[in-house]
Amino acid sequence: MKKILHPWGWYAVALLVIVLDQWSKAVAVAHLNYGQPVTVTSFFDWTLLHNHGAAFSFLSDAGGWQRWFFTAIAVGMSIAITIWLYRIARERWLESMALGFVLGGAVGNLYDRLTLGYVVDFISVHYQDKYFPAFNVADSAICFGAFLMIVHMLFFSEEGKVKREESDHA
Repeated sequence: MKKILHPWGWYAVALLVIVLDQWSKAVAVAHLNYGQPVTVTSFFDWTLLHNHGAAFSFLSDAGGWQRWFFTAIAVGMSIAITIWLYRIARERWLESMALGFVLGGAVGNLYDRLTLGYVVDFISVHYQDKYFPAFNVADSAICFGAFLMIVHMLFFSEEGKVKREESDHA
């Protein structure tokens, strides 16, 4: 298989995610009033919120220590992913793309946590009065990257191929 993209290309994907994330958060902060939804459709609105916790506001009311805890996790994971991307075989483009999206999302939210003490969220999806936790572009990139990683593991990794072959012969 031919070599797809040098690791710097995947770092560029991460950088693009960071730029889009920070730009979108700046637009949200400039044009939205905190906690006041702006309806887009019957199931989607823009609502500026501050998340002091992790995903789904986990530990958001923990008293402040969680800022540094989640910062340390994000720094550690970002370093690990940066090294992983550098060392990964260039032919493993789907895995590399997944890692690029996760890295960009992690650094986008890390920047908020370091500079603001919270993460800016502004995308709100709901059905009637049932609301999914608000999120942002960085969160979307992390989820998309995780989805790509699962696809890679199930359909393109050697382990996934072996498991599929075993189930085909059973």
